[in-house]
Amino acid sequence: MPLDFDPPKVTVVIDKHTLTRELVEASGEFAVNIPARGLAAMTESVGNLSGRDVDKFADLKLTTFTAEKIGAPLLEGCVGWLECKVIEERHNQDKYDLFIAEVIAAWADLRDFSNGRWHFEPGRARSIHYVAGGTFFETGEAFNVKDL
Repeated sequence: MPLDFDPPKVTVVIDKHTLTRELVEASGEFAVNIPARGLAAMTESVGNLSGRDVDKFADLKLTTFTAEKIGAPLLEGCVGWLECKVIEERHNQDKYDLFIAEVIAAWADLRDFSNGRWHFEPGRARSIHYVAGGTFFETGEAFNVKDL
């Protein structure tokens, strides 16, 4: 979830029982990969497997590339990527599993995101968002309240 713009910040919830949580706490950083519909099955699989049990990258044949400012890899095929540094807030992390982070690098195709906004051009990939039980929704058409 976006939190602030100057400097840009996001919040994420990371369950305390996951390997992801251990890795984020040890490194103080994480990546947010923004997938599109074509990566929905992979996204669900990544979320349902534990890195304690399997090597997700090898088992799911995930293709990655090197981040510019953090050690975590970025996933190929996404519509956007955020490289984030954790802002230490132990109370929020311990009580709510909530992490606040500064976005220190970000990328997206300029045909899909520019001037701080996503564009929804026909035929272009759109971000997906998990609901539950294998169900996602794809970002839909934008509208302005002034047009209602």
